[in-house]
Amino acid sequence: MREAVFALLTVAGLLSRVATSIASEPLAKGIQDNSFFIEEAYNQEPGVVQHILNVPINFTNGARDIAPSFTQEWPVFSQLHQFSYTIPYIFTEDDNGIADVQLNYRLQALTEDEYTPAFAPRFSLVLPTGNEHEGFGTGVVGYQFNLPFSKIVSDRWTLNFNAGMTVFPNVRNSRHLMNYNLGASAIYAVSRDFNLMLETVAGWNEDIAEGAFALDESVERTASAIVSPGARYAFNLPNDVQLVIGAALPIGLTADSPDWGVFFYFSFEHPFIRTEPRCSK
Repeated sequence: MREAVFALLTVAGLLSRVATSIASEPLAKGIQDNSFFIEEAYNQEPGVVQHILNVPINFTNGARDIAPSFTQEWPVFSQLHQFSYTIPYIFTEDDNGIADVQLNYRLQALTEDEYTPAFAPRFSLVLPTGNEHEGFGTGVVGYQFNLPFSKIVSDRWTLNFNAGMTVFPNVRNSRHLMNYNLGASAIYAVSRDFNLMLETVAGWNEDIAEGAFALDESVERTASAIVSPGARYAFNLPNDVQLVIGAALPIGLTADSPDWGVFFYFSFEHPFIRTEPRCSK
């Protein structure tokens, strides 16, 4: 009898701890690593893969272009290392084709705690898979660096910050093109499964001017910026499966930006090996 009472008290204590842990966890942790334009600094957990489809539709001076991309994110043995790849495709009014594919490595350099933000620097190879003559690529291998920071600052609020650059050396054997990006976002958790988002992104880009030739090239410089209100919702399914859908309305802020657009987001995340029970990410 005494043993049975002790077992019941042990179970009750464990359940109380679990309930306290769930109650104390910020609502902001319900959805993470599912932003649209800003990169969040949370690597994939061990044994979990994420499939992401982005569909931006932009309108500029009455013309429309659609640039869907598919990304897969894989942990490399642990959450410390992550490999991913991104395959973009572009539809314009006149043509369509694959753009430059990215191979990405990301290091979870800092894990978020009460005082420390999450920090996950990324290095990417940009492969010359896009047709440079159609404007879908540069024709050379590029190198991209991005520095994402993320921090939960209250029960419902998360702030994210990005800064990065992309280098394309020896474009048409003569020019080095440099692109820079800067961005930030604020995410508000209405509930554990529903977030409101406000993202801002700016880019300073270089490209070979249209019609320039190898012996008479000129570099075209543009400055783009958008502000994008959006929302996302998570469906937490059995067996640690999470489906996240979202949408946004990006608005251009400079003459080199699209006038406006719509953005659709789909993410499917699931275990691919048996691991210990997952924590929220």
